[in-house]
Amino acid sequence: MSVAGPSGTRAAGSVAIVGAAECDLGKTGKSVLELQTQAITRALADAGLTLSDVDGLATNGISRFSVTQLADWLGLQPRWGDSTFAGGSVFEMYVARAAQAITSGQCSTVVVSYASNQRSARSRSLTGVYEEGTPEAALEEPYRPLYPISYYAMVAQRYLHTYGLDRASLAAVAVAAREKAQLNPAAWTYGKGTLTVDDVLGAPMISSPLGALDCCLVTDGGGAIVLTSLERARDLPSRPVVVLGYGEAFTHTGMATAPDLLRTGAIDSGRRAFTRAGVTPADIDVVQLYDSFTISVPLGLEALGFASPGEGLGFTGPHNTGGGGLAYCHPGQLGVLLLVEAVRQLRGSCGPRQVPGASLALAHGTGGIFSSHATVILGVDR
Repeated sequence: MSVAGPSGTRAAGSVAIVGAAECDLGKTGKSVLELQTQAITRALADAGLTLSDVDGLATNGISRFSVTQLADWLGLQPRWGDSTFAGGSVFEMYVARAAQAITSGQCSTVVVSYASNQRSARSRSLTGVYEEGTPEAALEEPYRPLYPISYYAMVAQRYLHTYGLDRASLAAVAVAAREKAQLNPAAWTYGKGTLTVDDVLGAPMISSPLGALDCCLVTDGGGAIVLTSLERARDLPSRPVVVLGYGEAFTHTGMATAPDLLRTGAIDSGRRAFTRAGVTPADIDVVQLYDSFTISVPLGLEALGFASPGEGLGFTGPHNTGGGGLAYCHPGQLGVLLLVEAVRQLRGSCGPRQVPGASLALAHGTGGIFSSHATVILGVDR
């Protein structure tokens, strides 16, 4: 399946992911570049390719010149690169950029990668940076909110109030994530037992109504995917996973300028991705959704069309099958690992957590405080 974009190109449907892998996860003691190297070489091995095949690179989180530094480290001189930073949504954005670059002939093989050693380096911060003269500096900074949790807590409070729900309703999201992680040996919480709603409600309160177990993990880790043309992908050893659609949306920086706390940009990014792919939410077999906090899940499912407003907590379709950021890992940015899990599901290689017959997957990244959104739709090569 391919759908022509506005420019007449056929980037959607003519490019495939041919390799996908994680680096070491948890508390590794390794540097960011060591973890990046692991992720990239493992993904290339999965694709049946080597570093010499790579002429496109997309990454961030290493330095102000992330692509340059990573390329230098790996001994590469890529023809195309992207170090855009837009928070957790950016890796889904990189898929769109890579597909367009491959289709236009700028490059032939792109690696999208990310890694962080935030747990080993104890580098996670809860302070925000406010630009002088902005609405956020005037209206938010004086109250010293924790970044980003206080903002997600505000959305959660509004959501629970609007739909007449309570904290126990959100706690069920964390319980489900931990249960799924027990089927994923790579997950940080694998083998650590399941949770109950009472466990989540009894955890220390961080920013009401979100407690410690409503929050994503803080781990080392990362991953990489490899993209090339579908024509070339069919000659490689792994089953290609086709990029069918993608869409993006940007709405606000801080809560002072958020147009509507319960209407996120996922509505628009999802609609654009579905239109490009020529499918609907009903066609999707498995969803990988950025779950930085428990509120992210119902709100995201509703915005993307998988549930009506206020009913996302009742969605029972396969989603966040590896445990997500709440129970699998969260190395600062989760977006590339959503893509890794989606690829594995479409290849049928997820073992006990495999969704039977999965042929269409959606991966959705969220950045900032519901500020940026990117949706990617992937399918098996028929």
